[in-house]
Amino acid sequence: MGLSEPERRIVEEIERGRDELVSLASDLIAFDTTARDPGDPPRQERQLQEYLGDRLRRAGAEVELFEPDPADFEGKPLYSPGMGFEGRPQLVARFAGTGGGPSLLLNGHIDAVSVEPRGHWTSDPFRAEIRDGNLYGRGSCDMKGGIACMVHAAEVLSRLGVRLAGDLLVATNTDEESSGAGGLALVLHGVRADAGIVTEPTGFDVWISCRGTSYAVITVPGRPGHAEVFQPHWREGGAVNAIEKAQVVIDALRRLREEWARRSEFRHPRLSVPDILPTVISAGEWPVTYPAECRITIAVLCLPVQTDDEGWTFAVEREVDEWIARAAAADPWLAEHPPRVDWWPNRVMSLEIAPDEPIVGVISRATEDVGRPGRLSGLDSWYDGATFARLGGTPAIAYGPPGFDPSGRSVAHTIDEFVPVDGLVACAQGLALAAMRYCG
Repeated sequence: MGLSEPERRIVEEIERGRDELVSLASDLIAFDTTARDPGDPPRQERQLQEYLGDRLRRAGAEVELFEPDPADFEGKPLYSPGMGFEGRPQLVARFAGTGGGPSLLLNGHIDAVSVEPRGHWTSDPFRAEIRDGNLYGRGSCDMKGGIACMVHAAEVLSRLGVRLAGDLLVATNTDEESSGAGGLALVLHGVRADAGIVTEPTGFDVWISCRGTSYAVITVPGRPGHAEVFQPHWREGGAVNAIEKAQVVIDALRRLREEWARRSEFRHPRLSVPDILPTVISAGEWPVTYPAECRITIAVLCLPVQTDDEGWTFAVEREVDEWIARAAAADPWLAEHPPRVDWWPNRVMSLEIAPDEPIVGVISRATEDVGRPGRLSGLDSWYDGATFARLGGTPAIAYGPPGFDPSGRSVAHTIDEFVPVDGLVACAQGLALAAMRYCG
């Protein structure tokens, strides 16, 4: 659609401020906000959120930092019982509109995965470094680079006196990598908008879909016995190898996966076919003893068409249970000693946003107008946009800077994670244009 004169000034100002944008991203990388394991003390989440809050407040936003009350999460999804938020505040900044326009939420998560093995990095993962036009450091791609883009875009709009009709919200949360509880905290706190953009590293694509995910631990029973002596049939008291019996379950899961892959209704224009993956297996108590049980952790990834109206995976979980039960019933030992399936409580929901949702067209045209046309796409995993859309009623797409190297390999979560500096600039430009056009 081309740029108006006010839009051209915004785009040029963001280009002139590329050093400021890189400095902001570098500052965020320097905070250690490594995703938590259960029981971990806070790291530097509060310091990062206070840093962003100070910047946004100076830009004219009304800023709130809050530590969620764990009691508000009891019985809720995306939350692990016992998880606290002391030292891990969430941030909401609001640039009030003049009135009459729709509101827009810009969002990103501040946690990043571990830097280990730290010694393999070319440079200090917490000290941002530019090499060959790329900004290196943990979280540069996923997703402190995207946060820098949205904050810088909001600052530039304010600096140039752009008054939007609708409110512009900038919100950052903890605990996306570990659970999803941070995005849920914002929803429970009342964060809502007419549309949202989560600045994940989409490579200028617009994610409007994601798969739902469930995890389970399957415990397959055996019967211990001495491994170095003859064992009679189990009905005569002999030992049973739980590892061998686990193969019955694994074969059943493989057959179900193949069945899903054959079904035409499970072809999605933006997402891969549903999948079941054994991801962790453990068994055995002693090298010379038949293992008493074998535990298999599985990841189940399913399409929106397989989930309920809120995106949950309960029907898929029941289908998995049934396939395991049928396979067990055909095995004499397992028929009398059935496997136990324990589904994790913090499953995540699928997402499907209509391509004609207004924010989809707005961000698609904006990124094209800054010279980085993208396509409608999706994420085979999950992102916080599903929480805002499914639980908060905010249709939230994802749009952000590049997340892949020239060969197509994702650089998120990798050693020597990076984001191209030019990509940061273009992303900030696209976000600023989207805010101007959507909020009015």
